[in-house]
This record gives sequence, structure tokens and C-alpha cells, in this order.
Amino acid sequence: MIEGRGVTLGELAERTGARLLGDPQARVQGVAPLEHALPGTLSFLSNKKYRRYLGGTGATAVVLAEGDAPACPVAALVSSNPYLAYAQAARILYPRGERPPGVHPSAVVDPTAQVDAGAWIGPLAVIEARVRIGARVVIGPACVVESGCEIGADSHLGAHVTLCRDTLVGCRVSIQPGAVVGSDGFGFAREGGHWLRIPQIGRVRIGNDVETGANTTVDRGALGDTVIADGAILDNLIQIGHNVLLGEGSAVAACTGISGSTRIGRDCILAGDVGVAGHLEIGDGVFLAAGSRVSRDLRGPGSYGGVLPVDPEPLWRRNITRLRHLDELARRVRQLERRIEGVTRGAEPEGG
Repeated sequence: MIEGRGVTLGELAERTGARLLGDPQARVQGVAPLEHALPGTLSFLSNKKYRRYLGGTGATAVVLAEGDAPACPVAALVSSNPYLAYAQAARILYPRGERPPGVHPSAVVDPTAQVDAGAWIGPLAVIEARVRIGARVVIGPACVVESGCEIGADSHLGAHVTLCRDTLVGCRVSIQPGAVVGSDGFGFAREGGHWLRIPQIGRVRIGNDVETGANTTVDRGALGDTVIADGAILDNLIQIGHNVLLGEGSAVAACTGISGSTRIGRDCILAGDVGVAGHLEIGDGVFLAAGSRVSRDLRGPGSYGGVLPVDPEPLWRRNITRLRHLDELARRVRQLERRIEGVTRGAEPEGG
């Protein structure tokens, strides 16, 4: 267990809005799963799959729902949303460490860059011309912030992050190590037997309170901007194509690829390994199951999923078209079966 700062259960209950069943002066110093928890740790139960570990847990306290409280052998923090309450408690126990402001001697900062006095520029970082860095920003080791970029207050760049030219990053943004934001989009035109690169002259605009995972890439716009709106979260190893718009509060899980010029609405969830073709419209509140392949607009909210093995394109298109009528076809087959059954019964001879 990595120890956090010690906090009383009373403080956790007050700050998370949970109802405490137990000693408010008892203290916890970290978090652990139910089955491995030791005294001094906080655990949680939000998935019934793990309920079997509750009775034998060694935790000092458990965050759980009202219905699980009677079976809890230790102190309980009762919440209508245990997972959210646990997340709030974990943030209290493990606050993000503050770095003293300054610029490491090995960092290279262009004299035209504007770096707030409260920011930290880590070792071997490169800050190019006309960059603007806000208050309490942390630039990790070996980051590269190219010319014209802007980073809002309280944002954090992990090690080896690259912000390409003119990228705009909002406030309280976290970008994990190895991510690349603002690289050229995949724009080429065929010229004879060769590919001709098309200049990508747009930018990337990242809103406030955005999380970007490790080794994720977000391409700059070809003409307009690629936009990641406020509160969106991106997992590791995601590819966002040029001129994509990802709406507010949307979440994208690992190994997903979103092709250029696709627009995704607010509060959408794309599970792992989703592939989205280009120039599509996905409305607000859409959930895409893991492994889904999206090749048409999805304008209404709801859950979607589906993937087929690759076929020659003409056959694939015919199969997809017929697949959409599969439910109707099944109903018609059942109707025919009933008719045949009725005719067969009517044709049977009487008697034994």
C-alpha cells in the first residue's frame, strides 16, 4: 500500500457526504481492495461481484451502499454512489503533490516565452518561442512545448509530453507521459505513384478539466481546429484524427481510433478498441460497446455495438444491409412456420 496522508473517518464522511457507521476518530492512511486490505486502510464495494470479500476484509472502513451495510464487519461510509464517494475519499487521501515553482537548470526556455512565476519547468524540458504557461502549471521532464502554445493554470504535463505548435490547453488539464498533441493529421493527396502531404494548418484546442492518457495522440486540424471539449477524458493509446470534435464530458477508452472530421456529442462513452470512421455525426449520450466499428451516423442517444469480420467490400456492404433486416426476417420466418404448421395439422387424417 502507498500511504497517503492520515484522515479521520469523520472528515471523510463530511467531505464525501457519506453517512458514517463507526468511530469518527478512527484514521485511515491509504486505500486497498477488500480482499487485501489491512488495518489503517479504506476500501470500497460498488460491484456485487466482490461482495464475497466483505465479511473477511481487514480494512478499517469500507465505502458501500445502504443494502450492504448490515454485512459489513468494520466501520462503513454509506453512500448512494459508493464508487463516487470512494473516488472523492481517494483524492483526499492522495492529493496531487505540489512542486516548488521554478525552472530546472537543464531546461531550455526561449526568452519570448511567458512563464508564470508559480509554474515548474522540469529537467530537459524545451519551451519554444511565444509560449504562454499559466499559474501552477507543471511541465514534466523532457517535455517539448513548441512555439505559440498556451497552457492554462493548474495543468500538468507528465514526462515526455509533446505539444506541437499553437496547441491550446485549458485549465486543470492532465496529460500523461508520452502523449503527443497537435501533430500533423493524416492528410495526403495521391499524385501519380506518390503521396503528396497536405499542410495541416489548424490547431488542437483542449478545454478545461480534460484528462489525456499516456501515449495518446491528438492530431491538429487540417483547416479548422481539432477540439477536445471541457471535462472529456481520454485513456491511453488513443488516436484522435484531424478536425475531430469530442463533446463535453465524453469518455474514450484505450486503443480507440476516431477518424478525421467526426463529431462526437456530449456525455458519450466509447469503450475500448472502438473504431470510428471519418466524417460521421455521433449524438449526445451515445454508448459504444468495446470493439464496435462505427461506419454510419448515430444521432440518437442509446447503446450501440457490433463488429463483423472483414470481407470484400461489395459482399460486406450487402451483408451489412441484410443484417439490419435480420429481426424482420426472423419474424417473417416464424409466421411462415406457424402457417406451415397449421396447414400440416389440417392435412392430418382423422383417427388413429
